[in-house]
Amino acid sequence: MHLSNGFITARAHTNIALIKYWGKKNDDLIIPNNNSLSLTLDEFYTDTSVKFSNELSKDSIFLDDVDISNSTKIVNFLDIIREKASISEYAYVKSYNHVPTSAGLASSASGFAALAAAASKAAGLQLTSKELSKLARRGSGSATRSIFGGFAEWIKGNTDNDSYGVEIENPVTMDINMIAVVLNDQPKKISSRVGMKRSVETSPYYNAWVKQCEVDLIKAKTAIKENDFNTLGKISESNAMRMHALTMSAEPAFMYFNNDSIQVINSVKTLRENGVECYFTMDAGPNVKIICKSKDIKKIKAALTKTFNDEQIVVSKPGCGVQFIN
Repeated sequence: MHLSNGFITARAHTNIALIKYWGKKNDDLIIPNNNSLSLTLDEFYTDTSVKFSNELSKDSIFLDDVDISNSTKIVNFLDIIREKASISEYAYVKSYNHVPTSAGLASSASGFAALAAAASKAAGLQLTSKELSKLARRGSGSATRSIFGGFAEWIKGNTDNDSYGVEIENPVTMDINMIAVVLNDQPKKISSRVGMKRSVETSPYYNAWVKQCEVDLIKAKTAIKENDFNTLGKISESNAMRMHALTMSAEPAFMYFNNDSIQVINSVKTLRENGVECYFTMDAGPNVKIICKSKDIKKIKAALTKTFNDEQIVVSKPGCGVQFIN
């Protein structure tokens, strides 16, 4: 296998799931219990540079200039790539997150998608998008979808070979934007991994959730095809609320909301009552994402800035798939 001489750098954007992934049927391979659907965002991304070298005695990994070489999760991921490429060299990894880490803004999705692309190429592998998607999944489930731009679906599958992402529509024809309201950029107390496991094992509503997601997915894909913004918004909002109902019905119960989250949700509902077409979604963290049309961005921002700072309000358009950059 021919290793690259210099660093290979890849950029991947975060994606926000409109039909959520919440719970695995295989923890090791990260195989989910249901298909999910997302929108990749242009504003949040990770840049990762990788070089394999026989001069290193262990992997040297930096995230935002902080040494995280002891991260077993990343070392294990690099081991998967070494095995695929039949190499034994250690890697030098430099990663910069243009996303708050672990705050429910999908930093692990962009992070592992960028790492999968840069490290596989640096190791001499030439992977297709589908193969990259499968590889990224081994680091973070939602990274499967960050390989692709626009609307993407993660097909759940049953094995390492048939669980991967596909692009549904890119570029996106619908007028759709996402306003992220960053209420807390600190790592969350209960990680997604722990939260999912607890929900799967203890929520009495878990099986109903999986069935409902199948229905939601069909409706969401039809809405995208028919350019039906309102239907997509409604489904995304109710799907998110059902996901959070699992966390509140788990044993012991837990929640990712905080007081500010509720305030943003109520603002969205008030705006909607006043004729503004907007909907909210939330992942495993307190930050709220508002789905809206371009013409309503100003109105929504004006409503939010009564309570929150400008820096907390980030507007994103649909983003592109993973790219190699110089």
